Amino acid sequence: MNVSYDFSGQVALVTGASAGMGLAATRAFAGAGAAVVISDIDEAALNTLADELKAAGHQVLPVVCDVADDDQVAALVEQAVAAFGKLDMAYNNAGVQPIPAEMADQSLDDYERVMGINLRGVWSCMRHELAQMRRQGSGAIVNCSSVGGLVGGRALGSYYGSKHGVIGLTKTAAMDYADQGIRINAVCPGAISTPMVARMLEEQKEAMDEFLKLQAIGRLGTTDEVAQAVLWLCSDGASFVTGTTLAVDGCFTAN
Repeated sequence: MNVSYDFSGQVALVTGASAGMGLAATRAFAGAGAAVVISDIDEAALNTLADELKAAGHQVLPVVCDVADDDQVAALVEQAVAAFGKLDMAYNNAGVQPIPAEMADQSLDDYERVMGINLRGVWSCMRHELAQMRRQGSGAIVNCSSVGGLVGGRALGSYYGSKHGVIGLTKTAAMDYADQGIRINAVCPGAISTPMVARMLEEQKEAMDEFLKLQAIGRLGTTDEVAQAVLWLCSDGASFVTGTTLAVDGCFTAN
């Protein structure tokens, strides 16, 4: 069951918006009345989503953006503010996984790609979002880390490293801006039913079987369940919550 939020008159930005957790969060923000700025590298999927939201009567601005490119991120935030006048909430969700490999066997190119999107991309998004929110004196940011930011794991060193880094960025920024009316938190999803996890289940079956055994709730999470956590962290209901990491993991990290 979804909890209802009222974000009427507010502006939310979502990266990696065209699929998975970003898509669910986008629909949830729009359903709660927010104007939504959606970004992704998949222009066709982004425009399809924008058409869907507009047809339902929502305010939406699609912006193609590669979060690994700081200039594109700066333009994303500039366009959001130009269109809607402010930026109240941001869900920095865009991320990728590397090709599974022991660290000695991982390529530099793959490492740079993962870190560029998962860690530097979050840093770039926060940098430009925070500059705007600081001018406003208000705002809420949620970064997408992972249970891989809380524990270690085999054959995914750059991914786990990037997600640990997201938590470090989140905690540091939260301390910098706690007295300026801006809250910054992270969600740490476990195994969620997304296209990325579907690929992992197909390509890394044995490893995923072992992973799922530790998800004591006995099922995959849903993207809507992660979206509800994101919306709560952005809402007034979480007004005293900043600098935290919220595991949405079906008890995985309780092991």
